[in-house]
This record gives sequence, C-alpha cells and structure tokens, in this order.
Amino acid sequence: MIDLFQSAGMDDGAPRPLADRLRPTQLEEVVGQGHLIGPDGPIGRMLASGRMASIILWGPPGIGKTTTARLLAERVGLYFEQISAVFSGVADLRKVFDAAGQRRRDGTGTLLFVDEIHRFNRSQQDAFLPFVEDGTVVLVGATTENPSFELNAALLSRAQVLVLNRLDDAALETLLARAEEDLKVTLPLDDNARAALKAMADGDGRYLLNLVEDIVAFSEGDILDPAGLAVLVQKRAPVYDKAQEGHYNLISALHKSLRGSDVDAALYWLARMLAGGEDPLFIARRLVRFAAEDIGLADPQALPQALAAKEMYVFLGSAEGELGLAQAVIYRASAPKSNAAYRALGVASQKVRETGSLMPPAHILNAPTGLMKDLGYGKGYAYDHDTEDGFSGQHYFPDDMGRITLYEPVDRGFEREIRERMDYWSSLRARLGGRHSPQDD
Repeated sequence: MIDLFQSAGMDDGAPRPLADRLRPTQLEEVVGQGHLIGPDGPIGRMLASGRMASIILWGPPGIGKTTTARLLAERVGLYFEQISAVFSGVADLRKVFDAAGQRRRDGTGTLLFVDEIHRFNRSQQDAFLPFVEDGTVVLVGATTENPSFELNAALLSRAQVLVLNRLDDAALETLLARAEEDLKVTLPLDDNARAALKAMADGDGRYLLNLVEDIVAFSEGDILDPAGLAVLVQKRAPVYDKAQEGHYNLISALHKSLRGSDVDAALYWLARMLAGGEDPLFIARRLVRFAAEDIGLADPQALPQALAAKEMYVFLGSAEGELGLAQAVIYRASAPKSNAAYRALGVASQKVRETGSLMPPAHILNAPTGLMKDLGYGKGYAYDHDTEDGFSGQHYFPDDMGRITLYEPVDRGFEREIRERMDYWSSLRARLGGRHSPQDD
C-alpha cells in the first residue's frame, strides 16, 4: 500500500520547516516575552511557586503562544494535550476530558492547550468550567482576539489573561541570528534590507522565518537592497481584522490623532486602515462624526468637507476616491478644535431628564383655534423682526425653569466670532430687562 505521506515527501525524514526546527526547547529561549516568563513575570512566579494556574494567552499570530504552552507542560510535568477550536466540537471535548480524568486517576495531570479558544461558542466555553474548577485540566487558551469580547465572563474569572507582545526589532533580530546559524549562511541583505525584512514580518516570528527560507531558496547570492527584497518576497499586508479589535484600535488611533491635531500621525493611521482593507465609507462616516464632535463650529467648513470627501469616494471609488479621505483627514487634524456643541447637547439632554415634560411658555405657542387663543396661547408674543434691534429679548424656556447657559463656545477659530455674537445678544437681553418675559407686559 502506498504511503501518501512518503510519496509527498512528508515522512519522518522529510525536511522540516525552519520555523519548526527553531522552535524553542525551553522557556528561556522564547523571545520577546520576558515580561511574562522572566522571574518577575506571572509565568515565572507560577513556576517558582510550583503551582500552575489556568491562563489565557492573548496576542497576535507567530509570537510563541503554542510553544509557551508546550514548554510550560514540560516544565511542570503535565501531560500536554492540544486541540484547536476550529476543528473540535463538544464530542471532541468530551473525549479530551474523559482522557484527562483517567490520567488524573493514574496520578498524571493534564495541561489542555486550546488554540483559538475564542472560536468556541458560549455553550462550548461553559463546558470547560467544571473540569477547570475540579483540577481535571489546567487550561491554557490561546487567542488573537480580545478576551473581554470573545470569552465568557465565567471562564475569564477562572483563568488569568496574559498579554503576549508582538515581537519587537530585538526579538526578530535574535530569530534572524538563530536562522543564519541553523542554515549556516549569512542572509544576502544590506542593512536597510535587513531592517525592511523585519518590518515585513510585522512582529510575527513564524512569518519572518518563512521569509528567510524564501530568501535563501530564491536569491542568487547578490546582496539585496529593500527594493530587491520586495521583488523577491511577497509583501505582507498589515495584520488587521476589520471585524474585531484591530478595527476599533485603529479607528481610535485615527480619531485621537485628529483630536490631537497631529496631521502626520492621522495620515499614518488612515493609511494603515486602508492597507488593512477597511471599508473607506466607514472611515468617511467617522470623519463626519469627528467634524461635529471635535471641531464643531470652531470651523464650520469641517462638516461639509467631510461630506464632500464621502461623496468623492462614492463617485470615484478606490483608489482615487481615497485622496478625498486624505484631504478630509488633513483638514480635520489642522483645524481648530472645539467640543462645545457636543458638550452643550449633553448638558441639555441631562437638563431634560431632570426637568421632565415642562410645557413651553404660552406666548411662543401657536393658537390656530379660538379656544387656544382664549387659553392664552400666543398672547404677548413679540415678533422679533418688528423690534428696533430685530431682537425682542423674550423668555423661551419653560415658565417653571429659569434661563440656563448650555453652549460655551471656545476662544478658537470661528467660535470666537460666535462668542462675540452671543455676548451681543446677551447685552441686548440685559438692556431690554422688563421685556424679558410676557408676564411683565
């Protein structure tokens, strides 16, 4: 009978990928996670105490979550059981728990590593609880998504969430040195290309080592600059899940860069979102919101600029339409800022909740029927255009409510002029005095 694995070159003697060959054999070899596995880190303290608790490892791909779990099991003498939430269901979990229970009765504990644990639904996550609580398994879950959003509160209460870092430049350089030692080569890259290679990896060690294999396999020995490297290996799109946390992190970064009047940072985050495949119309909607929330009347042109950028994208599509978004981003970041209108609406809404359904004063109510006229609707209303200054100074708040100040324009941009206008009306209102309310007529 033909062995399909042998015929495909995948028998035990087949070459192993570089990332697999360089997989650490002890915790101290894991790069970039010293804040967790070092003596003062939570994993380091667990090992020192001899007590292993259930944990959730949260971090981007290719940073050592699986390796860390496997080495933890070896270090504390637990049987390492690995499943993936992508390929496992309730029946698979039942088999795992039964086997772990039997090992426990035989005197051996189990570290159950669940890759992509966030892909289990809520009911499946609940299935872990009794076996974690009674010690049948020590659970180590791995996820690339924010556990706060994706995991049950009950499961989170029984496992400590540990955040693994994306690999920084120093950690990636360590991996490159290990790769060169294993392959017994020096990568044919100049300093700039070596830096570009690490940037392409985007913090993912496994991807970096895959790129190294491509370079060694396909380069012809010439020293590559960044342009040559880009031709040799396919450029990687930035890690960005537009349906999950990356989506919210980057739009938050864009919004706050705009609010902080940093044109260059705002353009960078815009480009990151577009490169990651974000819907440009989602970005346009946020730019419209920003115009009203953070610029307001400090620059009244901010809102029409945002709407024009949206219309430009709808009309032209990608990629020309994205220039309109860039223009809108630059306009917003450089504009004077004010959230006075945003705050004023919030204060007004709070006042409405406090005062309830107070009637408008009778003098500003229409009186389309005789009965309503008899009841005083419209009585005493002063038509502002008939007054000398085009301003009657009447009272427009409910009768049982004094005059309050809601909108406080800032002394920036166009709101400086609005402040002057409001001060003018206030001075007229004070001068008119006795005509403030129809009750005084």
